[in-house]
Amino acid sequence: MSSDSQIKLVFLGTGGSYPSPQRNVSSTALKINGDVLLFDCGEGTQRQLMYSSLSFMAVNKIFITHLHGDHFLGLPGLLMSMNMNDREEPVEVYGPQNTAKVLKDIITKGYFRPAFPVQITELNPGATLDFDSYKVKTIKAAHNVPTISYSFKEKDRKGRFDREKALELGVPEGPLFSKLHRRESVEVDDKIITPEKIVGPPRRGKKVVYTGDTKPSLDIIEEARGADVIIHEGTLDPSLSSAALEHGHSSVDMAARVAKKAGVRKLFIDHISPRYKDTEKLEKKARDIFENSEIPKDLSEYLI
Repeated sequence: MSSDSQIKLVFLGTGGSYPSPQRNVSSTALKINGDVLLFDCGEGTQRQLMYSSLSFMAVNKIFITHLHGDHFLGLPGLLMSMNMNDREEPVEVYGPQNTAKVLKDIITKGYFRPAFPVQITELNPGATLDFDSYKVKTIKAAHNVPTISYSFKEKDRKGRFDREKALELGVPEGPLFSKLHRRESVEVDDKIITPEKIVGPPRRGKKVVYTGDTKPSLDIIEEARGADVIIHEGTLDPSLSSAALEHGHSSVDMAARVAKKAGVRKLFIDHISPRYKDTEKLEKKARDIFENSEIPKDLSEYLI
């Protein structure tokens, strides 16, 4: 993994329950190096991807939080579009208990059968998936059906290599640079050059937490501590907090309090009810509690 890799978030669907003229339903893409991860895949996600800076063919992992339609019904269409564009690489799909039964049924309705492998894995809260340059951990959410939130954590990156310092100490470019990169000492003109003089300490990997639908949760707060970004649902305004909780959701002020308690750097609030055409007042209520709050628009992007 490149030490200067970037993580890009693309908000494909920031609304909740059903699509509105302002917002599509739930889906957020995360791009790191060659991987494109989808967190939820509500109906219309494939078209949102076509409008975005990402290719739907690049998606290789899909993480479903729960089996309400606005979080997974876009999957059959997305897989069909991939199939019609001659996809051969497998797609990995992850979700809570019962995901395999539901998705295997829905993606083979009618006469469609994907010609590429669709690998479905069910996860319990607390599971950790270890990939090449990052890990994804599941968190128990507080919704009214079985739901898991996800924590994405980039693996710690190598310390910065000070090229000018190396040359100043007489280290020539080439194999000795590579040894120092590997944190091995080198000998130059009878002098031992240790990597600590050239290479900085390891840099903390970036962390993103995606909640899906949930009431405020201590489990999510604990896992999100110090995260670069939390994407937390905030379906309703504070005056409807009781209704939000009754249906297993959060209001925007609740999302802001979660972000503040967790000490995250940035809060994005999604799953906005279609009743809200303008979210400026909602965003202000969140910022009154946690200043670095934002309600993203569909197809907006954020580089970490």
